[in-house]
Amino acid sequence: MESDVELLARLRNGDEEAFVMLVDRYQQPMLRLACSMVSNQAVAEEAVQDTWMGVVRGIERFEGRSSLKTWLFRILANRARSAGSREQHQTPIESLHAVDPLRFDAQGQWADPLDRWTDESDDRLDAATWLPILKTGLDELPPRQRQVVMLRDIEGLSGDEVCAVLGISGGNQRILLHRGRTRLREILEAELRKV
Repeated sequence: MESDVELLARLRNGDEEAFVMLVDRYQQPMLRLACSMVSNQAVAEEAVQDTWMGVVRGIERFEGRSSLKTWLFRILANRARSAGSREQHQTPIESLHAVDPLRFDAQGQWADPLDRWTDESDDRLDAATWLPILKTGLDELPPRQRQVVMLRDIEGLSGDEVCAVLGISGGNQRILLHRGRTRLREILEAELRKV
């Protein structure tokens, strides 16, 4: 499989196949991010399409100061923000979820790990069962938490890359990630108690 750098060089030379390969590689991750930023699937798809158009028009301006993936996601975040500004869905303050500091030890690790999760993971973790639960939990997170968790844990971006994509500070990124992961953990704990 060709690297992004190799595909980028081919794309700059007018190779349409390289563009198709990049679209195949990043279309779904970009659509997931766009869907987390706007409330309408059609608006998300339009933001992704606008991003690809921007890439084609501006490929020569990409200087390589970030990875191609980060650059794509940053363009997409800007397009989705512009498209979503018309929708303006705000999160009520009461829906924000505070994390109880007693849940962590002095090193910042979970004070009470999920024993049943680790002890019985082979028996209990069935992807077909857990995926919809996690998806629902992810959808219930406030938008910024959802975006940070998706970019870090699903798309594999670093904290610095997430900050660049979303235009947030490192501290804010860490707080949003922590709160989002904590909420998802609570959802899993609740489901494990049912089992």
